[in-house]
Amino acid sequence: MFELFQLRCFVTVAEELHFGRAAARLFMTQPPLSRQIQLLEHALSVKLLERTSRAVRLTAAGQVFYADAVSILRHVEQAAVLASRIEKGEAGRVTIGFTAVAGYELIPKLISAAQEGLPNIDIVLREMVSKDQMEALASGSIDIGLVRPLATDGSLQQYPLAREPLMLALPRGHRLARRKRIAAGDLHQEAMIMYSPDDGKYFFDLVTGLFAASEVHPRYVQQLGQTHTILSLVRGGLGLAIVPASAMGLPYPEIVFKPIWRDDITAQLHLVWHAEHHNPAVTTMADFVIRHSAHLTAQVSRAG
Repeated sequence: MFELFQLRCFVTVAEELHFGRAAARLFMTQPPLSRQIQLLEHALSVKLLERTSRAVRLTAAGQVFYADAVSILRHVEQAAVLASRIEKGEAGRVTIGFTAVAGYELIPKLISAAQEGLPNIDIVLREMVSKDQMEALASGSIDIGLVRPLATDGSLQQYPLAREPLMLALPRGHRLARRKRIAAGDLHQEAMIMYSPDDGKYFFDLVTGLFAASEVHPRYVQQLGQTHTILSLVRGGLGLAIVPASAMGLPYPEIVFKPIWRDDITAQLHLVWHAEHHNPAVTTMADFVIRHSAHLTAQVSRAG
């Protein structure tokens, strides 16, 4: 089997059609260059060059082999460059998990910025609730998560990416729709569409804690995991819901959103990834998101 160096020697001679000039390009003398060509021809059992005292020319086989040799060397160089980029975290693939609400505005902005700033990193998106993202991070099926803050075992790095206020979603024709701001007592015994304590645990805890602190007792008529499904039921007149402000970006003209009585309780979104991983592109992507987080959320005062 021939060696890459022999290919380089042959390609250089084929381009120069002169052993002296080819040897100079390769920073070697003519005798060892001739020897490399001989070894290559012996390995292939093919004569590639015809050499006389006056000229060097390619044989018919040499002309065909030259094109393939150039292609092989180009692929080798590209592979070496790619391997170097991957080791440096400049290229590769990163799988990102995100909650459905993050997909309304934040994810499109993030991916658009990353495609421009990190063009050699392929991004694979996985939509899933925060709890499932944590399990996916543990199993390695995603590399980075955009999650609501949940308790971890310390193996994950977390960065608070964004925070957003809570809003009351209600049908446009509801008696509270004309209020500028909703008071806690307005929701006492009111029919509410609530987040699931399983799939929507973060918001379930946040909203039930809000009601408990205000000594308000609404009626939970349904419990669901996804914000867009909750809003669909609100639109149908089945109840009201307290949702993150990012939900206002969904196209539900039949629903109005009103500020609630607590400005200090906000929903947070964290960027999470394993402290120890074997994919350099993960660190690059996490750093990119952190550096650009202020810009990415400048027009989005909320993030899902």
